[in-house]
Amino acid sequence: PTINASANPGTVCSGSPATLTATGGISYEWSTTQTGGSITVNPTTTTTYTVTGTDANGCENTATVSITVNPLPTIQIIADDNSICDGASTILTAEGGVSYEWNTTQTGSIITVNPTTATTYTVTGTDANGCENTATVSISVNPLPAIQIIADDNSICDGASTTLTATGGVSYVWSTTQTG
Repeated sequence: PTINASANPGTVCSGSPATLTATGGISYEWSTTQTGGSITVNPTTTTTYTVTGTDANGCENTATVSITVNPLPTIQIIADDNSICDGASTILTAEGGVSYEWNTTQTGSIITVNPTTATTYTVTGTDANGCENTATVSISVNPLPAIQIIADDNSICDGASTTLTATGGVSYVWSTTQTG
C-alpha cells in the first residue's frame, strides 16, 4: 500500500499537541506504539514519527512525518527591590520574550507594583514563534515602624527649650533636618 503521513500543525512549541494522520491502509501502528489513523503527540524536541500501515491484503508499508519543535522561551522577572516597605512600590521587568501579560492584567515588559502584603507576580512571555512560558517573582512587604515622639515638656515658655525623643526606629531625620 502507499501509506501517507501528515502532521497538523507541522511546527509546535515544546510540549504542545499535534495530530498525526495516516492514510492508505486500513490499520496503522505508530512508532509511539499508538494505533489508529489519527493520534495526538506532544513532542518536546523535533521528532520524526514512523507509521506502519496495513492494507486489506495484510501487506504493510511505512511512512514518516516530522514535527519541528520550537523551544519555550526562557522568561525571567527582575525586581528593582524584592523587599519593600508598606506603601512603597517596585518596578518589575520581564525579559526573554517579545510580548508579556502579567497576572495583574497589565501588559508590557515593565510594570510598577505597590503591594500591601507579600505578593507573588506571574508573567507569561511569548516569543517570536508564538511559544509561551512563565516566570514568577515574590515581593515581600515590611510593615512601617511605629514611630513615637516624646517631649520632656509639651508646654514651654517663649525662649525655653525642651528635648524631643523619637522611638520605634533605628535612625531618624527630623523636620528641622537634624538627625538622631
